Amino acid sequence: MTSAVLPTYSRANMSFETGEGSWLIARDGTRYLDLGAGIAVTGLGHAHPALVKVLQDQAGALWHTSNLYQIPHQEALAQKLSDATFADTMFFTNSGAEAMECAIKMARKYWYDKGQPDRVNIITFTGSFHGRTLATISAAGSEKLTKGFGPLVEGFINLPAGDHEALQDALDDTIAAVIVEPVQGEGGIIPLPDACLKGLRDMCDTTGALLVFDEIQCGVGRTGKLFAHEWAGVTPDIMAIAKGIGNGFPLGACLATEEAASGMTAGTHGSTYGGNPLACAVGSAVMDIVADHDFLSEVSRKSGLLRQSLEGLVASHPTIFELVRGAGLMIGLKCVVPNSDVVNACYDTHLLTVPGGDNVIRLLPAMTISDDEIKEAVARLHRAATALEGTQ
Repeated sequence: MTSAVLPTYSRANMSFETGEGSWLIARDGTRYLDLGAGIAVTGLGHAHPALVKVLQDQAGALWHTSNLYQIPHQEALAQKLSDATFADTMFFTNSGAEAMECAIKMARKYWYDKGQPDRVNIITFTGSFHGRTLATISAAGSEKLTKGFGPLVEGFINLPAGDHEALQDALDDTIAAVIVEPVQGEGGIIPLPDACLKGLRDMCDTTGALLVFDEIQCGVGRTGKLFAHEWAGVTPDIMAIAKGIGNGFPLGACLATEEAASGMTAGTHGSTYGGNPLACAVGSAVMDIVADHDFLSEVSRKSGLLRQSLEGLVASHPTIFELVRGAGLMIGLKCVVPNSDVVNACYDTHLLTVPGGDNVIRLLPAMTISDDEIKEAVARLHRAATALEGTQ
């Protein structure tokens, strides 16, 4: 072992010292155009001036007190999120996995307090990803995530995505909740059709099961709405968010209606760091920017420009790319060759992408990316594809 860091990641042999907007700069000064944004995290780009100032100001004032006391920045961020969403209340965390843990506990506690303690089962779907805790890998259920970590947490029923008949049959009076990503991220950038989200809402309303949306990757403006489910005109009972809400500062939240959260009383859940003044000051500043209508309209416009260019890329390189799909600035390029080959070829052009399921490379740029940077990114993808064609 050459490093004291646990080798749980297959890291690329590169590192970065500074970042500016859509660019990461290596120690030797090489500039990389970043279409990964820390896996959909730095949605406002690297070193955003307004966020840097907020963090510096808060760091000079107060870092941490714990949730034994009132935290004004937490209250302010909660109100902004509540005003902009379906949610009446929320719990702040440090990560998306913790937000999902809270959602799972909330759904089960809801039915326990309703006098149905055996109503604990939760439906999830193939291709999903909800985090790396024992509960969240049990929820996703894939062997890639769960192998070697048994016994798994019981009570999760994993169904084939899109199998409405199987879902209808499974929705009995033992089901506490249904968890779904409006756009699967790790699974390969697969949007759930609006009709499916509406159908899920109707089924849950009929059976009483709580509907939980995981918007950890697809939320906070990435699809051109503040949250992806807004495109379908439906709302969940509970929603987990993270990634973009802190723009790189660890922050997540579990949002809920007052009814869904009714069982989460004092002492039922907690976090030492979650919702601390540093994180919430940054999150509040992110919301001020991302929740703006004009900002979201620009995300949609830029996504149209990128999507159109990528369709041309796919048509020009049919032995490398099969199709393009996604929503907003959350785009997947399904590859014909191994996606790892494409990621590595992009490194050679100083372009950063993210591999995903279903042999996809994920394009998750900062939402502040410029038109010129979009054109440059597509040009580098063309060069990477051309280089791969030369090896065939």
